[in-house]
This record gives sequence, C-alpha cells and structure tokens, in this order.
Amino acid sequence: MNVNGSTSEAVLDQLRRRPAGSRRILFTGATVVTMDAGLGVLESTDLLVEGDTIAAVGHGLSAHDAVVVDAAGTILTPGFVDTHRHAWEAQLRRIMPDVDDLGGYVMTTLAGYATVYRPEDMYVGTRLAALTAIDSGITTMLDFSHNARTCEHSDAAVEALLDTGIRGVHASMGPHFGGWDRQWPGDLTRMKEQYFNSDDQLLTLRLAALATDEIAGPALAYGPELARVAQDLGVSVSVDAVFGTSGSEAVLRWAEDGILSPDVTLIHSTGLTSEAWKAMGHSGTTVALAPTSDAQIGLETAIPAVDEALTVGIRPGLSIDVEVALASDMFTQMRALHAIQRMRAVNAAYGTDRQPSRITTHDVLDFATLQGARTNGLAAVTGSLTPGKMADLLVIQAEDVNNMPLNDPIGTVVLGSDARNISAVLINGEPRKWNGRVLDVDLSALRSEVHASREHILNTPAA
Repeated sequence: MNVNGSTSEAVLDQLRRRPAGSRRILFTGATVVTMDAGLGVLESTDLLVEGDTIAAVGHGLSAHDAVVVDAAGTILTPGFVDTHRHAWEAQLRRIMPDVDDLGGYVMTTLAGYATVYRPEDMYVGTRLAALTAIDSGITTMLDFSHNARTCEHSDAAVEALLDTGIRGVHASMGPHFGGWDRQWPGDLTRMKEQYFNSDDQLLTLRLAALATDEIAGPALAYGPELARVAQDLGVSVSVDAVFGTSGSEAVLRWAEDGILSPDVTLIHSTGLTSEAWKAMGHSGTTVALAPTSDAQIGLETAIPAVDEALTVGIRPGLSIDVEVALASDMFTQMRALHAIQRMRAVNAAYGTDRQPSRITTHDVLDFATLQGARTNGLAAVTGSLTPGKMADLLVIQAEDVNNMPLNDPIGTVVLGSDARNISAVLINGEPRKWNGRVLDVDLSALRSEVHASREHILNTPAA
C-alpha cells in the first residue's frame, strides 16, 4: 500500500498501535539511495526497520509481523542533517529578506529583537523551526541557541526540541547584547545532567561560541578557556562567524594552542587564508557551510567555501543559518551550493584549456546527509541508510508531477524534489510526517502561539 494512497492513514494506525520498541516496518519496492559507499543506490529494493534501527536493506526481505508499506514509485533516502540554525528566531522568519550585510542582521536581530525574548518565545521559535525542519526532510538539526539569557531560556529551547521528536543538537551560547544572568557556560553542567545524561537519546549537547571578540566581547569567543569547559563536560564545540582575516588569525591561534580537532566545527569559514585551511585540514576540524547565508547576505567573499574545504580533505556539512532572511529547507542549500560551485569552476577555466573541477549532485547530497552527521558528531548514528544505524529516513514521491519519470534518483532528490514530495519522515523509527503532513501538531494552536510571540517581540522596546 503506497504511503500516498487511500489506505495510508490505516497503515499509520497499524504502526501506532504497536509498541515502538518492537515495531517492524517493511518498505518494499523502493529506489533506495543509501549514501553508504558500500551499498550505493539500489532499485526495487526493500528496507526493514526494527524498533528505532535500520535492520536490513536488500531484495526480497521479509519479517514476521511487519507492517508492510508498498514504496514502489518512491525514493528512500537518509534524513537531511542541518549543522547550524538559530532556531529561536523562527517566528521572525523572512522579516528582513534583503538584509545585505552581517551588521544589519546583528544590530536588528541580536541587539534588538533578541533582548526582549522570554523563555516562552524561545520555546515557540525553536519548536516552529524544528517542525519546519521535519516537514522539509531534516531529521537532525543543530540548534545554535545563542540567546541563553537565563536557565529558563535554555530549558525552553531544549524542551521545544524534545517535544517535536527531532534528532536535536542543542548548542548553547550566551547572548551577544542586552541583560542576561551570566549563567553560561557554567549552567551547561546542570543542563547536561538534566537533559543529556544518556548516550542513546535523541538529543545531544554542544558548547557554542564565536570565532573572535569583535562583536560581543571575549566571554563568547572560542579559546583555551572555553575549550577546557567543553573538554571537562565531554561535549563538542560549534564556532560561528569564522570569517576573513580575523577568523584566519583565530584559527591559527587555536591550532597553536592545540584546540582544533574533529570535535570542533567551524561555521561559514568564508574568506579564510590558505594557512588557516591547512591547519583545519591537518587537525581534522569539521566545517559547516551556509551556502545561501554567505551568498545572499554577503559574508566576506560571499562565496561558500566548498572548494577550500575539499582542497584540504574536509567534506563539509550544510546548514540553514538564519530564517529571518533565508530559506528554511535543505533542498535550497544543496541547489545553491551546486550551482555556485559549478558556475565558479567553469568561469575560472573559461578561455583556457583547463577542465573545470565541478562538484556533483551526489556530492551535495553527501554533504546534506552523511557529512552533516559527521560534522554534528553523529556519523555512527545517522546520515546513511546503513543497517545498524538509527532509522532516520525520508520517503520521497518519485512519480509526482514535478518528479516523474524517475531517471536519476540522486538528481531527482537534489534538483527536482521539495517538501511537498516528502510523504513520510521517520526519526529514530518513529513516523513524524506521514501522508504529506507533520504529525501530532495542532496547526491552529501553533499559529496562534507563533503570532502572539511575534507580536510581543515586535512591540516590546529592546532591552
């Protein structure tokens, strides 16, 4: 029975009547884009989910007492992985669609709107962002939550992730401007004990920081002190606003101090020197690109640094960044990066006998899935449809009017599909979107909460 068919609600009912831990779901007859180098793309293939785990991928699978989903005419892919989004801003999405420099964003949003956020506004914005992520096929989202004014603000952001069922990474940072309790980073110890005390849960914790002290002062800038905090807590680090000359100098200092590693993610990494990139590549530091943010807002060179990353052996993850100005979905990030890099490659070779070095649709899908998971420290958990990993997957309709006929599965996912084609999303084996709708959401109530929160923020003078 196709998940878009008339009986799909009955299938969902079957699934939900079975205990999640012992539930079996058998998808049959799909084109499976595994993003696993050893498995590749498999046509007319079955995929078995047992509980929260991908149990098997192959032809002619069977399982006792499984709920069978006829997935012919669909593509199964890993869920997308967002490596950096400021989720609390979601009720202000597209409020400044044509902002044209970092300063305009910082002064309007971080020095203005952010200062009047209450804990309930943190909850509403983060929940809205996470639900939107699920709707567009993002099953893992790193929330760079840099408005932790009080313990209650942080708790509200974490509770919002919990309530949506997304695989969430809460990256906590104190605010840039305005009054706050100065509880960060000390409060991370309490948060870890309260919310992140298990290694097999949906949520993980990170420390978030800025690259330099230029915008918000030294307390929020990554360096040996914050590196020690993260090490003592046993958490990884995400560093935002890694730009230009000052960002390059910071990277080289971190390399000298020995605080670059695969447990550190540098966000944007736009306009960095070749020396900085060499230090990043040598240390195995991960990179989160924000393709539309760099290009649309105009951050440093305005060119997403994919070529620089690949040159030193770093395969980056992708991210959404700020919804106040940018698109919310991973399809846009993949297409923007694919087009920009290929345009630059051809332009650089134009008029010469050199062959352009172009990335492919497989590359950008890899960045949006497996490399995003690696960047978030979750490569062993998600990012590919590998047996043994958690069942974070998408069912994409390949025979919808904008996708038919299916010729190249990866090309169809990257260049043809959007949120309307995602008929089902599973996270940790649990259906979170089914028959084209996000589950367990009262849209009317959500709309009222979002509008009320926005009105409070817009009508309260900055603190």
